[in-house]
Amino acid sequence: MIKLLRVDHRLLHGQVAFSWTNNLGADCILIANDDVPVNELRKTTIKLAKPQGVRLVIKNIADSIEALKSGVTDKYKLFIVVESVADAEKLVSAYPEIKQVNLGGIKAKEGARNISKAVNLLPDEEELVKKMMAQGVEVEIRQVPSDKKILAQNVL
Repeated sequence: MIKLLRVDHRLLHGQVAFSWTNNLGADCILIANDDVPVNELRKTTIKLAKPQGVRLVIKNIADSIEALKSGVTDKYKLFIVVESVADAEKLVSAYPEIKQVNLGGIKAKEGARNISKAVNLLPDEEELVKKMMAQGVEVEIRQVPSDKKILAQNVL
């Protein structure tokens, strides 16, 4: 069962890993990213942030979609983390069972609009968020579970 799909440019890190995993009751974290599986430094760093007693799986986007569709992830309380809005949209479009997306941290870039303390979206990313919302997905903004939930539709 998918507990949450989170967009965070830092992927898995420190307190966020622990607070979200505990809050969700997740027993497996899926890092869906095309770079990390082939980047030993990033892979090692992410493994260091993994909470104890939680399974960590690192797959590229295509393999992540395949794993979700195959049912191999069904036995887990799954917390999926991606690096970008584009990656989140790929997963949501390919696997409609994803009903909630959390925008947790998207760094500022040239041409991006700041929509919350830690979320900055380029115009094309805003369109992808709107596309996910049009597919019936709740897109919300929170860095940690204790933050007040802000619905993306209210700030876009």
